[in-house]
Amino acid sequence: MKDIKIFSGRANPELSTRICEYLGLPLGHITLGDFPDGEIACKIEEDIRGRDVFLIQPTGPPVNNNLMELLIMIESCKRASAERVTAVMPYYGYARQDRKDEGRVPITAKLVANLITRAGADRVLTMDLHAAQIQGFFDVPVDHLYAAPVMNEHFNSKDLPSEELVIVSPDEGSIKRALGHVKRLGGSLAIVDKRRSSAEKTSQENIIGGPVEGKVVLMFDDIISTAGSICGAAKILDRNGAKEIHVAATHGVLCGPAVSRMQEAPITSLVLTDTLPLSESQLLPKIVVLSVASLLGEGIKRIHRNESVSRLFD
Repeated sequence: MKDIKIFSGRANPELSTRICEYLGLPLGHITLGDFPDGEIACKIEEDIRGRDVFLIQPTGPPVNNNLMELLIMIESCKRASAERVTAVMPYYGYARQDRKDEGRVPITAKLVANLITRAGADRVLTMDLHAAQIQGFFDVPVDHLYAAPVMNEHFNSKDLPSEELVIVSPDEGSIKRALGHVKRLGGSLAIVDKRRSSAEKTSQENIIGGPVEGKVVLMFDDIISTAGSICGAAKILDRNGAKEIHVAATHGVLCGPAVSRMQEAPITSLVLTDTLPLSESQLLPKIVVLSVASLLGEGIKRIHRNESVSRLFD
């Protein structure tokens, strides 16, 4: 591992530190700052010529600043003659704009992929993309990790009886994810019928599948942004007699009214990972944060050694 160099942007330095602790490597020295007019300054403070470089930078809020910082870091490494540059993006911003669902709108997830590739990234490592087909937007290899093993381990440690367990998909797009959890945790499957009226507004009408009355409900999603959908689903489950409602999501964006909605919702616990940092105001008593540093660290190690990343999930 002596030829590897790992640098962190300013988006989530705590996660970068945990990844380096897992790998037993020091975090690389990089200087990042802002000019008075808001432009980002970057300088790699050590020799990376001929090295395998990994840049850890989730592009969460503020999305545009963090994305631009990542592009500048990639450019800096390429001009410093790094052998290979891998953009490690635990959270991929703009992932929800992955298709033209109406006329005259952009496919911004593709634009971001083009920017990262054009900046000089040779490879991308990311986690729980909102749509798996985003991997095809890149003209460089993409390694796609899943936080499911970390979440399953957390819920398995609670020894929840399988006959009392219902795994709920908050919408039809998450059914495949829910089925994967059913396979590993047991229980039955239910689906919340979600209707979207706009980018900000959704409504939850019915529950399809197994009854939830008197059951412990586990609901899995990839992103919780404003929490409107997940809190609406929780209210439907509560009205139908669910005994406990546990929500788990990989990326806790928690923007806008999300925190107040989560406080008021009938949710027993909210399990998030540390792909995005949470502020003090976002750390509610019901929130549990699991670390994905070991998964990302193992992914980095396998990429560096040219080993299979997919075998992590066999």
